[in-house]
Amino acid sequence: MSRQVLERFPAGGPRGSWPAEEFAGARRDEGVPARVVMDLETDTFLVIVEQRTPERAPEPVREE
Repeated sequence: MSRQVLERFPAGGPRGSWPAEEFAGARRDEGVPARVVMDLETDTFLVIVEQRTPERAPEPVREE
């Protein structure tokens, strides 16, 4: 499964402000399954969409 980062928001926003959640909510209203995760290394909230990686079909067996 892969993740696509739609937007990044600094964690030090004003008290009572949730810009990452608001952005993710707006994407969900558009039908995009966005969610918010925290990147602890950069102290940033990430709005992401998880995407399933298509599984490779097995190679057909060739009979000779």
